[in-house]
Amino acid sequence: MSHLQSRRGQSHTGSLAPLTTLFFMWGFITCLNDILIPHLKAVFTLGYAQAMLIQFCFFTAYFAVSIPSGLLVEKIGYKGGIITGLTVAGCACLLFYPAAALRDYPLFLLALFVLASGITLLQVSANPYVTVLGAAETASSRLTLTQAFNSLGTTLAPYFGSLFILSNAAKSVGDIAALNTEQLSQYQALQAAAVQNPYLFLAALLFLIAAVFGFLKLPEITVEQKHVGKRHVEQSAWHFPHLVLGAAAIFVYVGAEVSIGSFLVNFLGLPEIAGLAAADAGKYVSFYWGGAMLGRFFGAAAMQKIRPARLLTLHGLFAAALVLLTIFSHGALAMYSILAVGLCNSIMFPTIFSLALTGLGHHTGQGSGILCAAIVGGAVLPLIEGLFADLIGIQIAFFLPMLGYLYIAFYGWRCRIMLKS
Repeated sequence: MSHLQSRRGQSHTGSLAPLTTLFFMWGFITCLNDILIPHLKAVFTLGYAQAMLIQFCFFTAYFAVSIPSGLLVEKIGYKGGIITGLTVAGCACLLFYPAAALRDYPLFLLALFVLASGITLLQVSANPYVTVLGAAETASSRLTLTQAFNSLGTTLAPYFGSLFILSNAAKSVGDIAALNTEQLSQYQALQAAAVQNPYLFLAALLFLIAAVFGFLKLPEITVEQKHVGKRHVEQSAWHFPHLVLGAAAIFVYVGAEVSIGSFLVNFLGLPEIAGLAAADAGKYVSFYWGGAMLGRFFGAAAMQKIRPARLLTLHGLFAAALVLLTIFSHGALAMYSILAVGLCNSIMFPTIFSLALTGLGHHTGQGSGILCAAIVGGAVLPLIEGLFADLIGIQIAFFLPMLGYLYIAFYGWRCRIMLKS
């Protein structure tokens, strides 16, 4: 009997509790980018393409760092990966101080890349740790529950970010040009402090959490050397078809979720949909992300009764149907159908992640790195959808996330066959 199998009957609630703080923190930090983009765009008088380098640098880190992070976790363990990830993220937050003081946009981009690198290491460590911290049959349920706290972070971050970072309205290019030297210096110092103080606080919090995890006695988990199909121990994670297909599913899921969220304000502002002003449309976006949070709490309970792969298939089909309804309808129906997609998004990431890691044994760390690298879909697909939106309009361009959801439904169906789950 393996070390993991001997713990199947034990409760790991005490270990899961501190892990939920990690999911909350990286959700909170990631969503702060939505506040950072308009702030830096105004302060540095950037164009939209230049401002989007913020998301590009952030999500590119997932692609560049995930696989090396997976290899690192295999050497230093899940707990070591968590502490290292928190420390790297904390150091990155400290970089925001000189970046703001020097008003150096490239330094901001570097800080964001390093910050995302730390968060990537956190995800590579914490996601698989949650999946193996207990019975395999309830892995998707546990990961869905912890991901709900990630959604709580994404829901709260815009409010607090607006309160502290956007509290001092940025001036227009013309207003800045009209300032004298002393006024300009005061204005820039004020805008710099708006970024410095929140990220200094985040750095201190991340270092504190790292110290707490250093003293925590988390269970040492040795994964089973049981593999899906006739696989040899020497093979890499790439030899598992359900992992490769799962990486593609993560790519299209993150891409679809971010694509819809990125275009919601403009979509709800269309006269034939709701004709909302940007400020009013932005309030409705919280329903999209909040739906994902609520759905994860309910999904965690549902997966105690329904097999994860089956639930994933159903959610993928429902999401695709809602997007299709959005494309071919107008008014309130189109508005609420696209917002309801958030509910369907709820269980997708954690379920795909846990299904893809099933049976990888000692390749779990590498597999987690591959899956986290696929999060780069959040940088790629929104850009492609933007190109389509320019050509055929936002509403029709939603066909791209619809295709992504159909693939996710297909992946759930394939996992039912490959994994019998």
